[in-house]
Amino acid sequence: MGLELKRIIDQVSREKGLDREVLIEAVEEAIKSAVRKRYGSRLDLEVTFNEETGELEVFQYRVVTDQVEDEQTEISLEEAKELDPESEVGDSLGTQMDISSLGRIAAQSARQVIIQKMKTAERDVIYEEFKDRVGEVVNGIIQRYDRGNVIVNLGRTEAVLPKEEQIPTESYRRGERIRALIVEVRKSMKDAQVVLSRTHPDFLVKLFTLEVPEIADGIVSILGVAREPGSRSKIAVSSTDSDVDPVGACVGMRGSRVQAVVQELRGEKIDIVPWNPDPAKYVYNALAPAECSKVIVDEANRALEVIVPDDQLSLAIGRQGQNVRLAAKLMDWKIDVKSETRYAHYQDPEYVRMLDVPGMTENIADKLYDAGITSVEKLAEATEEVLENVVIKKDLFLSLVEAAKEFLEAGGGEEGTEESEAGEGAEALEQQDGQEEDGGDGGDQEGQEEA
Repeated sequence: MGLELKRIIDQVSREKGLDREVLIEAVEEAIKSAVRKRYGSRLDLEVTFNEETGELEVFQYRVVTDQVEDEQTEISLEEAKELDPESEVGDSLGTQMDISSLGRIAAQSARQVIIQKMKTAERDVIYEEFKDRVGEVVNGIIQRYDRGNVIVNLGRTEAVLPKEEQIPTESYRRGERIRALIVEVRKSMKDAQVVLSRTHPDFLVKLFTLEVPEIADGIVSILGVAREPGSRSKIAVSSTDSDVDPVGACVGMRGSRVQAVVQELRGEKIDIVPWNPDPAKYVYNALAPAECSKVIVDEANRALEVIVPDDQLSLAIGRQGQNVRLAAKLMDWKIDVKSETRYAHYQDPEYVRMLDVPGMTENIADKLYDAGITSVEKLAEATEEVLENVVIKKDLFLSLVEAAKEFLEAGGGEEGTEESEAGEGAEALEQQDGQEEDGGDGGDQEGQEEA
């Protein structure tokens, strides 16, 4: 039995890649558990593995005493002297136990402890192997679904792709190969230890690093990433070599490099924009393909007011605000996009004052202003005839007229203060405009690529 046990330990150590000492310790703990279950839970035991014979030796330690009260932990002086004539009261005497009589229940208990110890040791090996690989892209095979999560076989272990880390537009089939980013390695006994993601911004960065040699070599850098997984992404790139076009390097010949990334992300559109330290020029690039007329920069609040031609407004904002939202996330600045017409309206303090009327919105104010209602006073005096030139519901219009009257009665007609403050604000805007015009010529729109 001893040689058989030694052979099993050596085999498991080789096949599982586990430390041999860890397995021996697991066997010793298993035998100790089995002996205690059979002969008493309070036994003071020491189990050792004999490397030469492959046998397990179990020693029970008991305290020598004049009067035995607990046979599991104490031994009488008379019995102790029979074993060792030099024994004295208070000594700890060890005697070897015969474990050949361990029954099937004890053997089963030992087996369970061994299995548990092996699993723990194997998890420790996996943890040590993957803990330094966080942020690395790995390949795996989809094994199964588990409550919405996808279990991926990485070879040595199974990883989990949680539902929240899956691209919403993707579907996964068993046996399919998949690439994902390692975002976490947990030392857990219950769940999968390796956690993957396909929605993390770094996954997009790593894919470009694999496809673009200039990024791997450090010539081209990705300085910003904004993703709405499965729909659209923007990345900002810069080059340390003036002879290397960062956008062209990422796009590749005939779009081969960016298309490889798009294919891996199953159709996610990717905008590659040139990075610029000047926020005004940067936002020109980030909002492409829309064109911008003017940019007003508020450095203190990290806010940008972007003016675009009227026919470019919807393009700059994007479907459901996606384009401007991604640009703001890419730059980490607040971006407010206005059409040229609305910006011109804002230069009139009376228009700004109209927005203070309860129930008034910018869209309604624009329509009223274009129809000739350019102040709160004119709105308060307006009649239903105005509706011939304004696309607005009658009841809404009448309620705004009444609100304008109440606004004036409540003191909203103090024009002097309002005009003074608005005039100062307009003057400040004009000064900023002059500062920004040098960098507001549309920049490198030709460098913008969309895949």
